Amino acid sequence: MLRDLFDDGLSISEIARQTGHDRKTISKYIDSETPPLRKKRTEKPGKLDPYKDYIIGRLNEHPLSALRLYREIQDQGFKGKYGIVKNFVREVKPKVDVPAIYRYETKPGVQAQVDWAECGKIEIDGKTRKLHCFTMILGFSRMRYAEFTLQTDVFTLIQCHKNAFHYFGGYPQEILYDNMKQIVLDRKQVSSESKWNSKFEDFFKHYGFIPRLCRPYRPQTKGKIESTVKFVKRDFFMGGNFTSFSDINQQLQQWLLRVNASIQGTTHEIPAEKLRDEALNKLDEVTPYQVAREESRKISSDSHLSYLGNKYSVPYKFAGRIARLQIWDTSFAVFVGNELVCRHEIISGHGRVSRNKDHFKGLLSEILKRNSSPRSKCENIVRFGESDVEKRPLSVYEAFCCGE
Repeated sequence: MLRDLFDDGLSISEIARQTGHDRKTISKYIDSETPPLRKKRTEKPGKLDPYKDYIIGRLNEHPLSALRLYREIQDQGFKGKYGIVKNFVREVKPKVDVPAIYRYETKPGVQAQVDWAECGKIEIDGKTRKLHCFTMILGFSRMRYAEFTLQTDVFTLIQCHKNAFHYFGGYPQEILYDNMKQIVLDRKQVSSESKWNSKFEDFFKHYGFIPRLCRPYRPQTKGKIESTVKFVKRDFFMGGNFTSFSDINQQLQQWLLRVNASIQGTTHEIPAEKLRDEALNKLDEVTPYQVAREESRKISSDSHLSYLGNKYSVPYKFAGRIARLQIWDTSFAVFVGNELVCRHEIISGHGRVSRNKDHFKGLLSEILKRNSSPRSKCENIVRFGESDVEKRPLSVYEAFCCGE
C-alpha cells in the first residue's frame, strides 16, 4: 500500500500524514524490494520455568497437590502466584476418571466422621512397627483433626477421640464410622441394634453422642473423611522429612493449624472461622473420661525401660524384671507385678533419657558392699577314691608259699 501511494506521486511526508506511519518506516518499505519480515520477539523465561522439572519429578514420585508443590517451590525462592502452579500441575498431572457421587451436607454440631489411614512402617526401639493415622472432620465447618499412632486398638481410638474433642473445643451429636471391630462386634441393619465393643460403648455413652455406621462397601457415605485421609497423605505425609515419631506429630499439628486457617475447597470458607457456628456439646459439662492403654517392657540392667524411642528410669531393684505400663496421653505409670513403682511424663523427641535420681539411691553403696565382701575361694583339689582290691581266700596264698 505504501509503495502504491508513493507510485501515485505522493511524497513521504504526505503518506505519513495519511497513514500515521513514521517517515523512516515508510522509507524502509518503499526502498525494499520485498516487505521486511517482522522479527519475532525473544520470549522471556517464565517465573515457573526453573521449577518445572522439580514439579514433574515430585509428581512422578507422589500424586502431590498443587498447593503442596506451591509451598515447596516457595521455599526454594519462587515468587509467582499459586494460579500459575495450579494450571501447570493440571497440565502435567496424570488424569484419573472419578465416578460422580452425591454430597451430603450436615447442619452445625450434628455430625463428625472418623477413619484410620495406614501410612507404611516406622522403626522404633529397634523394631519395625506399622504407622497409622487417626482422622476426624466436622461435617459442617470441615474442621480437621489428625494424629499418628502405632496402634489401632480401642484404647488408642478412645484417646484419639478425646484429643480431637479437646482440639475442637467440643463434640458433635453423632459420629459416623466404618465397620471397625474396635467399635462394633456384630453389625446389624439398624445401627442401634448392633453389638458394640463394650469399652467403646462405655465411652460413647459417657459423652452421650450417637455412633453411626456407614453401609458396607459404600465409602462415599463418609466421603468427607475419605477426602480428609487422602488430603493428609498427599499434602502432608508423602515426601515428608521426619526425624522421629514425635516429630511426625509435631509437624502434623503445625500443618493442621495452616489448613484449618485456609479456605476449604468445597465450602470456600475458612474452617477455623466456621467452627464458631458448629454449636458443639461443651466438654466442661462432662466429667473427663479416663482411659489407659497397657503395654509391657523389660527393664534393662541399668534400670531403664524404653518407650517410643526414649528411655525412662525405674528403681534399680527392679532391673531385669518385666514391667507393665499404663499409658495416658501425656504420661504413664510403671507396674511390676501389682506394685506401682514409678510414674513418668512422656517426653518428645528421640534418644532422650528421663532419669529420676531417687531411683538409684543406695545403689552405689550396695555395689561397694558387694565388692568388699569376701569371696568364697574355689579350690581345685583332686581327690582320689579308694581302689578296688580283689579279696582271695587264704588257701590261695598258702599254696603259693608251698610252691604248689
